[in-house]
This record gives sequence, C-alpha cells and structure tokens, in this order.
Amino acid sequence: MATTRKLSGRARKAVLLVHVLSAAAWLGIDLALGILVVVALSTEDAGTAGVAIQAVDLFAIWPMFGASVVCMISGVVLGLGSKYGLVRYWWVATKLVLNVGMSLLIAFALRPGVAEAARIGQRMLAGDPAAVIPSGILHPVVVAPSLLLFAYFLSVFKPWGRIRRSAEPVERQRGDLVGAV
Repeated sequence: MATTRKLSGRARKAVLLVHVLSAAAWLGIDLALGILVVVALSTEDAGTAGVAIQAVDLFAIWPMFGASVVCMISGVVLGLGSKYGLVRYWWVATKLVLNVGMSLLIAFALRPGVAEAARIGQRMLAGDPAAVIPSGILHPVVVAPSLLLFAYFLSVFKPWGRIRRSAEPVERQRGDLVGAV
C-alpha cells in the first residue's frame, strides 16, 4: 500500500485558506450573477435589462471558472495531503465530482448561454423590441449556488463515512469429495 505524504500544519492551513477563499469567491460571483440575472428578467426597462445581462458576460464567467479551478486544485492538494484523501470518504469524493462537473458546466454550458444573452442585451440597448432575455438563464443561478451550499454542508458535517473497499477475493477451498462418500 502506497503511503501518502501529509502536508505540514502550516502548509495545510495555507492550502485550506486558499480553498475556503476560492470557494467563497465562487459563491460570491454566483450570487452576483444571480442578482444581475434577476434584475435583467424582472425589470420593465430594456436599458437596465440590457446593461445587467451584459455585465454578467463581462465579469462572471472567467472569474467564476478561475475560482472553481483554484478551489478544485486546492481541494485535490488537501485531499492528497491529509487523512481524508480524494476518494477515501464519500463527502470528499462527492465534493470533487461536484467541483469537476460544475467547472465543466461553467466552461461548456454557461459560457455560451451567457454570451448569447449578452448579444440579446446589446440588441435591447439598441432598441430592438424583439430582443428578449431567455428565462432559462435563471436555472443556473438557482442550481449553482444550491450545489455550492451543499458542498459547504459536506465540508462542515462530513457525512456518510468512509468509502468501503471491495473485500479481498475469497479463495474457494475445494472440499475433498472422495472422503465425503
């Protein structure tokens, strides 16, 4: 069995601080994104809606993706350098899967949708009456903070315990059939 190298106390605290701050930045950007989307969808003023949705495109995607990657890397370092490991405990493995999945969604699903909404915002500012922000842009701003808060919950309460390794294969012992007759 390979031994893992544990982080020293100071190194662990430094990486943990980076992890917590990147997760907080990620949640903060997500909440700001949510506020801008709600403003864009709820206002009657096309100018306000256009500016709000364009602001999402300007600040949200790359800073949010950056925070998610820093959170993922620091989490992996913590996992590899601590007693929790990456896939030793269900709560750590779940957080890793959430982080990877959400980071991929930011890059490949949210980014194109926000870019399209920003183009609609430009059309709104130009006075195009047919330009309407799609209501589907509200889904990510509800789901993402919920998943991040779930990850915070997992970090604090550490539910579910260890992931069990499969049992060692049992050698089947052949009974002596000759003596049994």
